[in-house]
Amino acid sequence: MSETDNTKKILPLILATSIFMQMLDSTILNTSLPAIARDLGESPLNMQNAIISYVLTLAVFMPASGFLADKFGTRKIFVAALLLFTIGSVLCAVSQTLSHLVIARVVQGLGGSLMTPVGRLALIKTFDKNELVRAMNFAIIPALIGPVMGPLVGGYLVDYFSWHWIFLINIPIGLIGIFLGIRYMPDYKSEKPDFDLKGFMIFAGASLTLSLALEGLGNAMQTTPVLLVFIFGFLLLYYYYRHAKKDENPIFPLNLFQIRTFRVGILGNLATRLGISAVPLLVPLMIQLAYGQSAVTSGWIVAPMALTAMVGKSFVVKILNRFGYRNTLLVNTMIIGVIILSLSLPGIHNSPYVFIPLLATLGFFNSVQFTSMNTISIADLRQHLTSSGNSLISVNQQLALGFGTAFGLLVLKVFEGNVGGTVVSGAAVHPAFQHTFMVMGALTILSGLVFRRLHPSDGVNMRAA
Repeated sequence: MSETDNTKKILPLILATSIFMQMLDSTILNTSLPAIARDLGESPLNMQNAIISYVLTLAVFMPASGFLADKFGTRKIFVAALLLFTIGSVLCAVSQTLSHLVIARVVQGLGGSLMTPVGRLALIKTFDKNELVRAMNFAIIPALIGPVMGPLVGGYLVDYFSWHWIFLINIPIGLIGIFLGIRYMPDYKSEKPDFDLKGFMIFAGASLTLSLALEGLGNAMQTTPVLLVFIFGFLLLYYYYRHAKKDENPIFPLNLFQIRTFRVGILGNLATRLGISAVPLLVPLMIQLAYGQSAVTSGWIVAPMALTAMVGKSFVVKILNRFGYRNTLLVNTMIIGVIILSLSLPGIHNSPYVFIPLLATLGFFNSVQFTSMNTISIADLRQHLTSSGNSLISVNQQLALGFGTAFGLLVLKVFEGNVGGTVVSGAAVHPAFQHTFMVMGALTILSGLVFRRLHPSDGVNMRAA
């Protein structure tokens, strides 16, 4: 087997490993915060800083990933990112105070902001267009598994070991990733005249303020300050637009949005995640609050989503080859919306295990959705736009994930107010979850209209030979 064949065989595994580490660490703290708070002598309410610091670091530094990879090479940046992430994990495990933990999470976030975009960039540049769907399909599965498995794994590690292990498990995975990266990661470079520092600062500021606004929505902060932060974030985006029109080498060239498949892929990703992203959070909450089940039980009820996502990956290529991107995304988005709507049907007297077949089916179609959206976004990118386009896709996905989760929580809190406001558990809160799933499902169905802008022939160059 040639070195190129070895690279093509191992590279999707390397990217999958990095995505899994990043996605797991984004959610694994959710069930572990009370235990960490007790050990550090902090209030559990203050522990949100450990999550927010990681998410904000991702949002701020992801835009620089394309330039750094072009300047220093994909191998060097990827290995450095994995090393940073692993060091950050060690620092998290040995943290003695909340401040130490927050700083360690920033170090983790620096690594996470680079390793996934740079790994995906290497994948895009290594595989031909007609091979890319299979490769990306394999690598994207951890993005579906991570949010589902994170709370479950975190709960077990805290219950049977200690909270330190939620970070220590990253060390062997990171070391294996570093070894494989040094051995198999190709070292692509692309000379650029200079780094658009001003554009980076503006866009990073926009990402930061929008992420803060999303956190405010999710944590039920007062509406007026959150809206002001949102408005400021969008003003910064407009300022970036004005800057990019004048700059000769902006960090995200505006002609990216002249590519229809890229434009539809970005917008579709943002729109459909409004409904999809909240499900792994809302279902466990409902199982615990309305049905009175334990965190571990709720984790096991959601876990089949990860298994069927892995099954779904073996069908995605066949589906896209037969029906094309336009038909697949239009129909698949509608199916996902109907399934989310169906989550509102079981009554409070039904067994919570009735959700398992619905969630298992949802995991399969989520797998089809994410692979299709991610690959159509890069289908028509030219070589000189690959790095910046890939970085922007990563930033968009991070913001879309946060926005979807925050929006789902906001809708739930609105309906909780309709059932009394002070109700936090028991049968009385169940209608609030039912109404929330109705809204999220309806929005998901409507979001599928974005993909009508695709042509039947779009993505034909991505289909496997």
